[in-house]
Amino acid sequence: MLESVLITIATAATPLLIAAVGELVVERSGVLNLGVEGMMIMGAITGFAVAIVTGSAWIGVLGAILVGAAFALLFGFLTLSLVTNQVATGLALTLFGLGLSGMIGEGFVGRPGVKLGQVDIPFLSDLPHVGRLLFGQDPLFYVSLLLTAGVAYFLFSTRAGLTLRAVGDNHDSAHAQGINVVAVRYLAVMFGGACAGLAGAYLSLVYTPQWVENMTAGRGWIALALVVFASWRPWRVLAGAYLFGGVTIGQLHAQALGVAIPSQLLSALPYLATIAVLVIISRNRRLTMMNTPASLGRPFVPER
Repeated sequence: MLESVLITIATAATPLLIAAVGELVVERSGVLNLGVEGMMIMGAITGFAVAIVTGSAWIGVLGAILVGAAFALLFGFLTLSLVTNQVATGLALTLFGLGLSGMIGEGFVGRPGVKLGQVDIPFLSDLPHVGRLLFGQDPLFYVSLLLTAGVAYFLFSTRAGLTLRAVGDNHDSAHAQGINVVAVRYLAVMFGGACAGLAGAYLSLVYTPQWVENMTAGRGWIALALVVFASWRPWRVLAGAYLFGGVTIGQLHAQALGVAIPSQLLSALPYLATIAVLVIISRNRRLTMMNTPASLGRPFVPER
């Protein structure tokens, strides 16, 4: 029983982790992209549609990644090249993604999806208690863990990661040292978009292999909150994603057990937890300011 609960928690946490790790890289570069929800939903419908048309879930995953990166490129062009307001542009991107996905997905509602199969490692996946949890998950579960480790290594153990953090902390100083601030931010934004698209594909190809309009259900916003919750640290994002995954699964089990609490309130628990966490974090202003990239959300216009 416990193993099954832990498996469902991991499944619920994986899309949050992938999207949040991508957004962490974006924000570390000094860009605030509130369009994560829009990129996730476009990744979900693209992955689902491409998988049905081609018959391959992996091609669907690739399509979702490319669409997420393309949406991020649009965001980057508007905010980095045309220097539009990042908050307003991100919100517009989310609204655009939600509307466009609904239109594209109209013909796919109710159709059976192509599910991405699970990894089955002989002998190891049959181990008692931990076999299925550690060695019998879907491939994207392992990708999410490798992605977290890779981003942590990149940010804090490589020269390129130091460059990206320097751009996020003080883009003027970085520019004075000869760093192409706009190019670095473009790459970071596209990486974040690709991760958001991958997270969306997870929802429609693994979590619930079907297409339902607005199936992201606010997970993009939770991913944004996770980045702040984790103080822009990859391993803390991992812990936060599994914490929120546990809250999500906990409310489902509570409903199944017939807990005498309105189902609407139980369904709202993950979002109430998000608000509660942000309120708690905001009370420690010194810690928040110490870890926040100093140039986050600030436009950069190179000297001509």
